[in-house]
This record gives sequence, structure tokens and C-alpha cells, in this order.
Amino acid sequence: MKSQARVVVIGGGVVGVSTLYHLAKKGWSDVVLIERKELTSGSTWHAAGLLPLFNMSYSVGQIHKYSVNLYQSLEEETGQHVGFSRVSNIRLACTKDRWDEYMYYVGVAKTIGVDVRVLTPEEVREIWPLCETDDLIGAIQHPDDGYVQPADLTQALAKGARSRGAEIYRNTAVTAIEQQPNGEWVVRTDKGDIACEHVVSATGNFARHTGEMVGLDIPVIPVEHQYIVTEPHPEIVRRHAEGLPEMGVLRESDASYYMREEAKGLLLGPYEKGAPCCYVDGPSESSEYELFQEDLERLMPYVEAAIARVPAFGEVGIKKIYNGAIAYTPDGSPIIGPAWDLKNFWLNEGHSFGVTAAGGAGWQLAEWIVEGEPSIDMMGVDPRRFGPYASRGYLKEKNEEAYANVFTVHYPDEERAAGRPLKRAPCYDRMKALGAVFGSVYGWERPNWFAPEGYALTEAELGKPDVILNENHPPQRQDEPIRERYSFRRSNYFDMVGREARHVHEKAGLLDMSAFSKFEVSGPGAEAWLDRLVANRIPKKPGRIALTHMLTKYGGVRSEFTIFREGPQQFYLVSAGAFERHDFDYLKKNLPEDRSVDLQKVTSQYGVLVLAGPHARDVLQKVTDADLSNDSFKWLTGKWINIGPASARAIRVNFVGELGWELHHPIEMQNTIFDLLMAAGAEFDLKPFGIRAMDAMRLEKSYRLIPRELSIEYAALESGLDRFVHLNKGDFIGRDALVERQQKGFDWQFATLEVHDIDGADARGNEAIYRNGDLVGRATSGGYGWRLDKSLALAMLRPEEAEIGNELEIDILGDRHRVTVLPESPFDPDNERLRA
Repeated sequence: MKSQARVVVIGGGVVGVSTLYHLAKKGWSDVVLIERKELTSGSTWHAAGLLPLFNMSYSVGQIHKYSVNLYQSLEEETGQHVGFSRVSNIRLACTKDRWDEYMYYVGVAKTIGVDVRVLTPEEVREIWPLCETDDLIGAIQHPDDGYVQPADLTQALAKGARSRGAEIYRNTAVTAIEQQPNGEWVVRTDKGDIACEHVVSATGNFARHTGEMVGLDIPVIPVEHQYIVTEPHPEIVRRHAEGLPEMGVLRESDASYYMREEAKGLLLGPYEKGAPCCYVDGPSESSEYELFQEDLERLMPYVEAAIARVPAFGEVGIKKIYNGAIAYTPDGSPIIGPAWDLKNFWLNEGHSFGVTAAGGAGWQLAEWIVEGEPSIDMMGVDPRRFGPYASRGYLKEKNEEAYANVFTVHYPDEERAAGRPLKRAPCYDRMKALGAVFGSVYGWERPNWFAPEGYALTEAELGKPDVILNENHPPQRQDEPIRERYSFRRSNYFDMVGREARHVHEKAGLLDMSAFSKFEVSGPGAEAWLDRLVANRIPKKPGRIALTHMLTKYGGVRSEFTIFREGPQQFYLVSAGAFERHDFDYLKKNLPEDRSVDLQKVTSQYGVLVLAGPHARDVLQKVTDADLSNDSFKWLTGKWINIGPASARAIRVNFVGELGWELHHPIEMQNTIFDLLMAAGAEFDLKPFGIRAMDAMRLEKSYRLIPRELSIEYAALESGLDRFVHLNKGDFIGRDALVERQQKGFDWQFATLEVHDIDGADARGNEAIYRNGDLVGRATSGGYGWRLDKSLALAMLRPEEAEIGNELEIDILGDRHRVTVLPESPFDPDNERLRA
């Protein structure tokens, strides 16, 4: 066995072998893979081999697309059979919400180049004659979809890797992983040690055990997944004898199962409610080709639904029930990318659809390792999207929830309930008493919107369909009624959000943004370090604020920070709450080695209350002796002020485009500050408002979000950040690449759009945009602007289409709507209200 390699990949399932293959394909031949038993002896061997292109995630959708394309060419490249059956995939819709989901997905598919077709019930019956179709609304079909033989695929990838110089060591157990003082890794095995520059963990069910070796609490716990294989059916035998095509993969999403032909019989795979986590402490050392005892009782509701849809399924005997472990994460998407806190340690774990994702995951991770960046936006699968809160107990609840929700309608406003409430700001109970309907970000509870006292939805208003998966609202808690119905359209809370937005615009509102990520930077090297990290100029005077962006080395946008200069060598940084670990990890890994910069994460030390609206100054002045006049406290400045006996960093900036302050305060003082503000605000009719009203107002100001309008895929200047990028300030990360891309000409341009003739459904983001039938862009966000009374979308367009006044078309839930390109910040373009 080698004692030195550039990369060591741990884990010989399809994901690990794909990573090895792609590293070798990128030209890194000095790479090895270590597998404790035989290749595919973990979850890969019992996988059903399906290749679902369908995915609502922009990141995962592209990963799946790449995989399916790769698998079709791999056999020709390697000469190794992969068992690819391109039989298509049909997803049935029995409810209006499901149909809306599919029509929304069609837009996602178009923007990432996935072929998807809309079928009538009659067309479904032609393709799947054994399927009952009378109650269907319709279906969508992926003609390029199908299934593959996982073991054959893995062997083909292994052959391709070996042909490029990679080596694979089977029956070799990793006993320890250690990082040396010089940064080099040593992977210790029962056959010897290998020193290397990079380590990739692709250990599937062993992910948490692998993480323990290097001090990581990896947010992966497997869940049991069962599927049934029947004896041959005479009708399927007849079809084969007559040379008729295989009927393909059928998914009745509303009944939570997939079905396909298997050895002239049928294979049924439900995603049942109540499936338990397994291997919580990891499999045993002897685990190999392991299955669990089947639980037929848990399967019965789905079996009965399958028989009702495909009566032939009930006409043959069961040959085998498989019950094996599949790795899961709290949101059901894999974790692909760099580990936090560790240099050159990479994760390719948590793959609940491992065969489908393996090709694309290996491709992007190899890009990341070799080139230093992935080539597609990977925020949806970045390992750092979860924080330390995602520990064992949380994972057990969330991963079982994620499994049970594989086939639920993935509403854009959905808020899943397991493991909540977890992290609560002190004002949580006060907001709840005022009618807050909460959402969650990075474990924090925060109000999405506020319901009137006594407000509740009736069963008739919910209109739950008669299907297995019919939950269209948050689970009811004992102490509160159901107040929200999920939808792709304007739902019951639409007008209430509008009232909140207008109230902030006309009077004053209070928003809890304690989930913001917050960091303190200090030291003699702090200014120079920050200046090198971000594209904007660093504030020169204490008390000044700047909106800044950390770019990738290719000029895309990695992170966004508000930087408040508090002193000669002191800075306070604020970024999106969802990206605390992501942003802190990049800051930490870029710290200078001379220790001239001190970096502290202080998120949980400070709460944030946003006070905004034309009466914001009137309210705040009643509780502080600080001079809040415009001459003394200008826009984009900040300072510590008293609020009664409490204190806060008052920063004159907000994300809604109104006069106001963010009040960053010691979190233990939050309720004191909250009560003082609400009391002082009574005469000005101060009311709380939620995230959804904030989002509606930020659209009117053309404010960008990561990873929507701002992304590693778009150059910072494509995203319209000209005011925040100073190419002449000196060197900063990404500057040279940005200049080069500017000279070549950009592919995209940010635009704000008005959507016309809307009838109950606004853009949400990911909708395709057309000119004369040609795809010319994609919406990145969308909603209703209440101050403008316009339906709006933010978008990335081909530059020639982004001229103000240009008219295009957008596809919203299957209907085309005319859109007009608006000027930047259609509401208050000169920021007069912010400067008031």
C-alpha cells in the first residue's frame, strides 16, 4: 500500500468511487480510495438504482442532471456495463397543489436544462397501461430518466478511476485520521498509514463515526428504507415477450411511493411515516451487506394505495422485502463540500439519493478540491448550512421527518415542525402573544407574519384532499389553532402580510432579526485583512457603515457583510443568519498567520430588533437621550446608545427601505428594550411585523439575497453590485478575475421586473423567462410589492434583454405573463425615506 498520496477518499460506495473517478479525471492521478470491506457493501448494494431528475433545489437539480448524463456515457468510456435503463420517469398529480408543484418545477427544469414533459391522464395510460388514471389531473415525465444497477455503476467508475492512475484498497479499515502541525493529513489503517494533502469522507452510514475521528459532529443519521419486489406478473411477461417497451418508473407522489418493473414483476418503494433512524451510533465493525427486519405493517397503507393505482401489484406474490439504511440530513439534501474548522478535509455524505447524486457530487467536489471552487452554486448542499445545534437528538427528529416528507408537496412557504422550537430569542413569547406565526432559520425561531387575535382556519378553508399526503399546513400545536395554509399561490396570509408592509410604510414596525450572524474583528491587522477580503472600501471613520461582499477567486459572490467600524482597530460584521457557520468558516480560514487579527463569533451574545417606518425616530427618541436628528445620526452610520437603562449598537440601516435602525443589543437586555419600544410606540401605533413583509419590501428596493441574486455563478458586476465593487481600491480576492470577465463581456445582468396580469400567483424564484419562446433568463425571487401595488420579480437576464422598459414573458405555474424591466429600486430610488 502507498504511504503517500495527494488525496485519500474514505468509503467505497458509489459516492466515494465517483469522487475518486472525478479527481482522476481532473488530472490528479495520485489519489487513493480506502474501503473497509468490499466496494458497494454499504447502502449502495441494496439501493433501487433510481435516477430521479426531479428536484426543487437548484443545486441538487444540476447535480442529478450531470449524473444521468454521465451514466449514459460511462459504459462506452470504460467498457464496463452499468445497467442503465432509460425508461423515463412519470410523476402523477392527484391534487391541485401537486399540479402547482409540478408546474413550478417545470420552470426550475427549464432553467437548468432538464427535459420535462407534461402529460394528460390519457397519455399516462398509453405509457403505463396497468395504471388507473381516472382521478388524475395529469403528470410530468422525464424522458431521460430511468434506473441503473448500482453495483455495476460503481465498478465502472472504479475502472475509470484506475485507468487514470487512481488506486483502490479494499478490506482496509481506517483506524484514525490525524492532521499534522504542517497541515498534512495522516490516514491510519490496519494495513499501514497514508500521508496526504486532502481527505474526503464518503463513508455513508459511518459518517458520524468518521467525523468523530477528526472532531466533527457530522449532521447525518441513516433512516430505514423498505421496498418490495414481487414475483413476475403475467401481463408484464406478455409485454416482454411481445417486445413492448418497459413501462418506466412510476411515482404516485400523493401516496408517497415509487414503482417500476423488476425482473418481469414490480418493485414498490414507499416513503412511509414512522420509519425510524438507524445506526445512530454507527454500524458494527463487521457490518457488510446488512439489512434489517422488514416491517410490513408500516408499509400497508402504501401497499393498499399502490394496489388501487396499479391493481396488478396485488395480483402477484411478494418475492422479497428489502429494509436497509439510507443516510439522511435534516433537510434531505446531501452535504457536499469543505468541512468547517478543518483545512483540506472534505465531506461527501448524507446522500438519501446516493446513486442519483453520486456522479454530480463527485464532479463538483473534485472541481472544488482541484480548482479551489465548484462551478455551480452549491449553497443548497454546503455542509456548513447546519450549525452546532444539529446534534444527535435534533438529527433523529429532523431526519425521520425528512424521510417522511420525500414525496410531500414542497411548498415554497413550508416550515417543518420537528425539532422546534429550538433556539428562541428572549422576545419569542412576547411576539407569540402578539400573534406571531413563526418560521425557522439556522435553528432560530423568528416571526414570518402576525395573525389577528383569535384567527384560525377551518377544515373547509384548508380544503385537505383525500390522499395519503394531504398536509397543507403546519402541524397543529396544543396551544394554538391552524393559522396558515401552504400554497404556491397567494395564500390566506397574503393580505395580512400586505397590511404589515403598509403599516411599516405609513407608521412604524418592529422586527426580530436576532438570527443575524454577527462577528467582531479587531487587532492591528484588521483593516488591511478586511480590505483584502471584500470588494468594497472599508469604512475609514469610526461610526461608519459599508455593505461589502466577499468574492470567490473567480469574481462570484460568496458572502455579504455589513461592516460597522467601531474604532481604529475594531469592526462589527453582520451577515445572513442562515450562513453563520459558512461565513465564519471562510473568515477563520482566511485569518493571517501572524495573529494580527482577532475574530470572534458573537451571534448568540446580541439580539437584533429592527425599528422602521416614518415614526421610527419618534419612537426611539422617547427612550434614549442620544441625539437622533438627521444631522447627528445620518444614514449608514452607527453608535452605541442607551435605551432606557439598557444599551444597543444602533445602526441606521435596514432591509425594508424606510427610515429606521437596527438595534443590536446584549441579548439579555432584549425584553427590556422590547417593552420600552412597544410602550413608547403606542401613541404612534407601533406594531410588530414579520420576515414575509420584509421580503416583500426588499423586492421593491431591488435588494439582493445570497444565494438568489448573489451567487458564485454570477460575477459580482453581473449581479449589479457596481456601487459596492471598487476595482481601483487595490488588490482583493477575485479582483483580477472580475476584471478579466468584465473585459470579455458578461453573460448575465440583474434586473427588476414588473409582472402583469397576475391572477392569484406571483413569481417565487426559479421561473423561466422568455422572449419569443426563447429562454433568456430566470427569476431569482418574486412576490408582491405593497407600496407599489405591483407584482414583482428579481431576475438574471441575458444582458441584451435587461434594458429598462423591455418586455418579456415569465412562466408562473404553467401560465405565461408579460413582464416589464423596471429601473433599479422602483420604490424610492433616491433613498429619500432612508435618509429622512
